[in-house]
Amino acid sequence: MSDSRDHSPQRELTPDEAVSRFIAKRRNKNTDKTVRSYHQRLRQFLRWTWERDDVEVMRDIDGWIIDEYERHLDERGDAPTTVKGKMSALKELMKYCVQLDVVDETLPDRVELPRLSKEEQTSDTMLEAPDARLLLEHYRQSKRDYGTVHHVILELMWHIGGRISCFRALDFEDYDPDERVLRFRHRPPTRLKDGTEHERNVAITEATADALDVYIVRERYDKRDENGRTPLFTTRFGRPSESTFQTWGYQSTQPCVAVACPHNRKRDRCEYTEKSHASKCPSSRSPHAIRTGSITWQLNRGLSYVKVAERVAASPETIRRYYDKADLDDELARRRPDTEDLDIMYEDNNDE
Repeated sequence: MSDSRDHSPQRELTPDEAVSRFIAKRRNKNTDKTVRSYHQRLRQFLRWTWERDDVEVMRDIDGWIIDEYERHLDERGDAPTTVKGKMSALKELMKYCVQLDVVDETLPDRVELPRLSKEEQTSDTMLEAPDARLLLEHYRQSKRDYGTVHHVILELMWHIGGRISCFRALDFEDYDPDERVLRFRHRPPTRLKDGTEHERNVAITEATADALDVYIVRERYDKRDENGRTPLFTTRFGRPSESTFQTWGYQSTQPCVAVACPHNRKRDRCEYTEKSHASKCPSSRSPHAIRTGSITWQLNRGLSYVKVAERVAASPETIRRYYDKADLDDELARRRPDTEDLDIMYEDNNDE
């Protein structure tokens, strides 16, 4: 008996249709941030296909087309990390299309990801420990700014080193003020990056807990989100979006909060103090930069890679590769307690 599938017409999808189906599928598996990242990275691919006459459906894509797209990204001046990110998203799209039988099954293997040097893989931009200390000293001593959302977000982002998604996922019941513990839980639609694997309990200092307590009493809106849950951090409309947390991070790290503006601007007349322009301040730092600075600081304080990894929800290898920005003096200080008395003449002789 012949297989009826041999005579069935091939299914076809346009690139737009393929990306739409792919994004819809990802919404069931990934965080909102990851889904947005895929969408943004594949948008450039769609624009490029619109301008070509030789790509009408996904089955038109072959190794030549993929190579042409990568050349296009290089020629338009995309940074190496950006090119790799867009090609990685394209590779995942091709894997999905293989499952749908709308591209050749060997196509994902033809998407080669650029190999980056260590310098190209990471960014050195971070909130430096002295700057974090200066800002937090101001917030803790200020009658006006103490316990504000900007103060508390900086306290938590710095002293924990977590991702935005972690803090956004917190419900009011996840904070134990008596034990000074935050419980991070994966409860879709609020997601932790690697799901339940990133669930953890984290202790905070008394100073950080005091600031959080003031925020809850004085600043927090008593709101529920669209799922009936009570977020720890709220706006007038309920649970804040990740972009709101992003803005809070930028606003909390503007140096003019604590000292004179290093760019000779007047704070009361500077557009960078507005929410929509906070990220444009040359000296403000993103939540990712705060996380990077925090992780480096925690390592410099003597915490092991394993302990920091458990606290910030990352693997020790990821921390070594992407987040540890210790300079040569930091590296010396870390190993000095174990090496400054390293002398063969004073070596313990266990045989005696």
